[in-house]
Amino acid sequence: MFLDRVKITIKSGNGGNGSASFLRTAMTAKGGPDGGEGGNGGNVIFKVDKNLNTLYNFKYHKKFVAENGGDGSKRLKTGANGKDIIINVPCGTVIYDSETGKIIADLCEIDSEFLALRGGKGGHGNAYYKSSIKQAPHYSQTGEVTKQREVILELKTIADVGLVGFPNAGKSTLLSVISNANPKIANYPFTTLYPNLGVCEVYGQTFVVADIPGLIEGASEGQGLGHYFLRHVERVRLILHLVDISQSDGRDFIEDYININNELSKYSTDLSKIPQLVVFTKSDLLEQDVLEQREKLFQDKINKEYITISAATHHNVEQLKQITLEKLSKIPKKASVEIEKFDFDQRDIDSLVISREDDGTFVVSGGKIDNFIRGVVLSDNRSFAYFQNRLQQMGIIDMLKHRGLKNGGTVKIKDIVFEYTE
Repeated sequence: MFLDRVKITIKSGNGGNGSASFLRTAMTAKGGPDGGEGGNGGNVIFKVDKNLNTLYNFKYHKKFVAENGGDGSKRLKTGANGKDIIINVPCGTVIYDSETGKIIADLCEIDSEFLALRGGKGGHGNAYYKSSIKQAPHYSQTGEVTKQREVILELKTIADVGLVGFPNAGKSTLLSVISNANPKIANYPFTTLYPNLGVCEVYGQTFVVADIPGLIEGASEGQGLGHYFLRHVERVRLILHLVDISQSDGRDFIEDYININNELSKYSTDLSKIPQLVVFTKSDLLEQDVLEQREKLFQDKINKEYITISAATHHNVEQLKQITLEKLSKIPKKASVEIEKFDFDQRDIDSLVISREDDGTFVVSGGKIDNFIRGVVLSDNRSFAYFQNRLQQMGIIDMLKHRGLKNGGTVKIKDIVFEYTE
């Protein structure tokens, strides 16, 4: 099965907790704090795998979580860093932020990588908090907890040349003749259910050809199968527009040409700007005089460059390969998708939200609180005193009063619930 668009969930590892311990040895009964730091969580990394050409691996596996960092321990031992999770994708994969729809990465180079999410930072051990004033802190810091995110993976085939045309125009047959590809070939619509890639060699030089599934009228609006794969044409530098000049399916070959170009234009104005070479196929099915009449009719009505071939008899196939190589030599390679710069992995450390529950309890939440609360331990008097002072310094108490907090009111911050007294 071919899969070229999928939504997945990713999450980097949480940071490990810092340790709150004290040196205890046979020679040191009451040593100082020696709690180590927590390890950092693992990262989420996308990497191009040249052996993949579909997103099928993501059909059933849609959640990817990196390893959490290890907790710190006594004797200043730092917890182990969590292992990164490597997500292998095909070359040509574009990654979108599901929430905003923005492109965050375009992996169009072999072996390229993208760091999507950084692991959470490990928490400080109690040794970190030791000072001339706090010589024996009994508290440590918890590790940073990361949030899961949703991204959309979309595959856009990487090829130099794209073969487009109606079903049964001869795309798969031509690809099998000019390249090393072995596509399925049959005389019925939609034989090709996913883009086939082949490498074509001419005079020791090579280029990649993609057989795009057949288009029909209305493809850009969702008709048939081709509309799923129009995105794969966006990468190519040259389009070989195959037209069945024998009219073996009973359609007018000039109307076929016009209709396919209309579908390309409707899908994207950029597609209509890609250079084209018209390739008349199945010429072996016509008498020479009929063939010449139709070629002249096309010149009179359309007046575009074309070449007439027969993949079955190999007529003009070598000439087509040579012309294609010559045209490619004059067309620059396409740059990767333009990406609007923004920090997909931006951590919220500034937001502050005050809400109220039905029983009147004030609830304080947000990134600013999440970051601050990591180092608070209610069972430690100094830690709790620090917590209270910081609420005043951060202006949170004033904000609560403005919202109606009175003496004796209840405030909830994460798992901490306390009664406010003036």
